[in-house]
Amino acid sequence: MSDAIKHECGIALIRLLKPLEFYKEKYGSAFYGVNKMYLMMEKQHNRGQDGAGFASIKLDTAPGERYISRVRSIAQQPIQDIFAQINERINREFTEHPEYTDDVALQKKNIPYIGEVLLGHVRYGTFGKNSVENVHPFLRQNNWMHRNLIVAGNFNMTNVNELFEGLVKIGQHPKEKADTVTIMEKIGHFLDDAVAKKYKQLKYEGYNKNECSPLIADRLNVAKILKRSAKDWDGGYAIAGLLGHGDSFVLRDPAGIRPAYYYQDDEVVVVASERPVIQTVFNVNFEDVKELTPGHAIITKKSGETSIKKILKPLERKACSFERIYFSRGSDAEIYQERKNLGNLLMPKVLEAINFDTKNTVFSYIPNTAETSFFGMIETVEDHLNKKKTEAIISGNGELSAERVTQILSERPRIEKIAIKDVKLRTFITEDSSRDDLVAHVYDITYGVIKPTDNLVIIDDSIVRGTTLKKSIIKMMERLHPKKIIVVSSAPQIRYPDCYGIDMAKLEDLIAFRAMLELLKENDKYHLVEEVYKKCVEQVQLEDKEVRNFVKELYNQFSAEQISDKIAELICDPSVKTEVKTIFQTIENLHIACPKNLGDWYFTGNYPTVGGNRVVNRAFINFYEGNNKRAY
Repeated sequence: MSDAIKHECGIALIRLLKPLEFYKEKYGSAFYGVNKMYLMMEKQHNRGQDGAGFASIKLDTAPGERYISRVRSIAQQPIQDIFAQINERINREFTEHPEYTDDVALQKKNIPYIGEVLLGHVRYGTFGKNSVENVHPFLRQNNWMHRNLIVAGNFNMTNVNELFEGLVKIGQHPKEKADTVTIMEKIGHFLDDAVAKKYKQLKYEGYNKNECSPLIADRLNVAKILKRSAKDWDGGYAIAGLLGHGDSFVLRDPAGIRPAYYYQDDEVVVVASERPVIQTVFNVNFEDVKELTPGHAIITKKSGETSIKKILKPLERKACSFERIYFSRGSDAEIYQERKNLGNLLMPKVLEAINFDTKNTVFSYIPNTAETSFFGMIETVEDHLNKKKTEAIISGNGELSAERVTQILSERPRIEKIAIKDVKLRTFITEDSSRDDLVAHVYDITYGVIKPTDNLVIIDDSIVRGTTLKKSIIKMMERLHPKKIIVVSSAPQIRYPDCYGIDMAKLEDLIAFRAMLELLKENDKYHLVEEVYKKCVEQVQLEDKEVRNFVKELYNQFSAEQISDKIAELICDPSVKTEVKTIFQTIENLHIACPKNLGDWYFTGNYPTVGGNRVVNRAFINFYEGNNKRAY
């Protein structure tokens, strides 16, 4: 994607269902779980490159033995840094204590990180916070084993202020308002409450204090704790948690906004943000990996018993379409085909834009994630050419020479790799003063393949801010001197902020919003901006369920084509003389291509939870008042 946007996180949970000796015997190492976690986190590296964390729990440890381990990193390569630390510690223990080498019991007792319950997390730093304290997993510690809570998630809550106030009302003193802390403290409160009630009940039944502990672990109802904790949550989330004694869970939001997949056999229970991660790491088939039902949790008790429990009533399914367009790895069988379909469905508009002149058109893509959509686009061009070839041959009535038939058959799409991304440069783009010149050099171009009579069609995943297009790509493409540049987006116009995990929080950052404002000015309709602002202000005191998205009224003044044409103007520096056109995916075709992921609020303003309208309302007020801050 030319405009890099960030996604919150990826999660990975592994629960080993056999004793560690089993994995040593079968796979050669009691660190089987740790090794698999490293692979799962690396395979989700695409979901977070700013920070990573790992936590593990050992089952059935004796009092006085450490049973929770955690390591987090914000190093330049955080996943590798974490496992280098783990590896260094393990090797040191083996060097100092050779007797541990073939004794799994001694390894488990004395070496950290080895355990039966493991949780991994990768993240992008958003909100300007990228200290190690902001890296998951978060840990809530207690001397009671059952009250220890480890939480990591891929989520964003729209109503964090209300959740914070709820904690204050029940007597807590949260250390900050961040939704991660708020969520953990909410679960922690009801976990404490449940443990206290179980303890009281067991005492009433005649058990002594020492006898209570294993019985609490057995009787604790994790589903009930989650139901009580999550009843007021509004957002998109896949939240994973470990309890100190060994229970684990992953809970998915009721609209299915954030993804979660799981696999279970007699050796392991595995949960991850993406299906192919599990397929690859555990060498299992596509159909063996299941999608976690929205509003449900997969819960594994200390005993190993695993169940899927309904925690919240599922809402209309609105799984994030950006997962399919951009964030998730394209190696998933369904996602790969969906991305090809996105490119396929764009071609009728593209062919119109080039007047069906494929002979004088070069097709290319913005590396690297637009590549699959590009394949789909080229397949459609080939279908178009095959139809033309067939008609030309048939119209020859069998009188064409072999040379002419060969000439007809030789026509094919002109495919070139025009943009070449120099990823190393991103690392050094920091303060605004040096950003522009560096952005301009993030991409190199291939010279010598475009003629002045050629159209250049280049496909991107989406156009968010248009910054890199304006400051780098369009300028560089013009150096090739094409007749026309057509920028194609496999996603529709991004018109509204996201509030469920993607780092798109400010309306004025979105080029579609800026294009709409320009059209309002040009058509003497800018007074509508103040009218919408007043409507938004009037909604501030309303409950979330009563808030409406009035920003839609501004977009409704213009057709999608008008906004696309204005975007084409905005992504061009005044020095650009070549004609530039933008073509965006339609909402209808997006849904055809990605039928299971109908979440499209960033394109349509149709938010799947009531808190979404609150966010867009606040975002518009911030824009109008000139408040340069996030809406959530």
